[in-house]
Amino acid sequence: MSRTDAILKRLLTLHPKLIDLELGRTERMLEAIGRPQDRLPPVIHVAGTNGKGSTIAFLRAMLEAQGKRVHVYTSPHLVAFRERVRLAGKLVSARALNAALEECEAANGGRPITFFEITTAAAFLLFSRVPADYLLLEVGLGGRFDSTNVIEKPHGTIITPISSDHTQFLGETIAEIALAKAGIVKRGAPLVVARQPDDAMAVIDAEAKKLGVVPFAAGVDFDGFAQRGKLVYQDEDGLLDLPLPALAGAHQVDNAALALAAMRHFHLVQNEDQLGAGLRSVVWPARLMPLRGALSSYLAEGQELWLDGGHNAAGAGVLAAALKDMNKARPAPLVLVCGMMASKDAANFFAPLADMASHVFTVPIPGETGALPARALAGFPKARGIDTTIARSIPAALQRAAHFEGARIVICGSLYLAGAVLRQNRTPPV
Repeated sequence: MSRTDAILKRLLTLHPKLIDLELGRTERMLEAIGRPQDRLPPVIHVAGTNGKGSTIAFLRAMLEAQGKRVHVYTSPHLVAFRERVRLAGKLVSARALNAALEECEAANGGRPITFFEITTAAAFLLFSRVPADYLLLEVGLGGRFDSTNVIEKPHGTIITPISSDHTQFLGETIAEIALAKAGIVKRGAPLVVARQPDDAMAVIDAEAKKLGVVPFAAGVDFDGFAQRGKLVYQDEDGLLDLPLPALAGAHQVDNAALALAAMRHFHLVQNEDQLGAGLRSVVWPARLMPLRGALSSYLAEGQELWLDGGHNAAGAGVLAAALKDMNKARPAPLVLVCGMMASKDAANFFAPLADMASHVFTVPIPGETGALPARALAGFPKARGIDTTIARSIPAALQRAAHFEGARIVICGSLYLAGAVLRQNRTPPV
């Protein structure tokens, strides 16, 4: 076990629950380490259900194309915990991460605090000590009571598409979930909002109005779409004709447009060429990415291998739409290799994929006690009428999938599964 893993294991024991949404413990922790949240570069705070990480990846790429130094905080990680903290463009070193975690552990003095709360405090400590031009800050869960929601005056806030997820913590309805997400809106900070269900947008509008904030909303104040091999973006300041983003899928055009809206609305743009350079260079692992590496050895000639971390019904919907577009360019049988956490809605995950998938292989997620057993997961695609096979591992599933001539094989269902895949593929995020 590495030193980092040993520290993280200790931190997991400080609270009986992994998730316990409130801000009191975080605020106490931050006071104990000197309020690092007050010494951060301008913060762009991002909440939502889907697309948070991709939107941040676009923002980072476009800002770095302008020569800006960018801190980034995201979760969860895929392979190594230090992926969550990017300092001025580079993943935090193990040495610096360990020192910050242990400093927070000592300052906490054994008092109850959740894993995400104390690790977020450590991230703020790191961000406060390294110069940067911006911090792109992703909400962990919800927004209002998330540990990241201690920034009193963000440079701007973004709410990505909201859908049903984490209902046990955020509420059963879209309106309740939207209320939690809208908790990041702050008086005096401009707000950019993706397209939303009507009931979600109504809540966001009401919460913003209380704070004197006028949302800059997709479909009303800005729009972006693919046209003739270009990304066309338009808002009140005019039209941009840009390259399509490097990330696959029509939903990434929407995420790119959201990031472009933030760049313009938050007055971050220097010139159009730099925006285009960012769109072309963006990288965000496990978001419908082609997989090349050790696992490719299991493929038969003519097959494709893709990895996607979508883990809810909305994520499956955008995955299905992207795969339909791929099928127009090259028709191919679709084979899914799927693992899911027990907390996710597996029944609805397979709904948008049911009329497309030729076969599903269900697999366990290595090292995750909260994962659905492959046998239990198999019942959900079977209920949708999809031929399904239980496999003992990802390599075992790929070996069997090799028999589907010319297949497009997609590994999906969980970011935890995606992390295991990248580890086995020997292509960790950098």
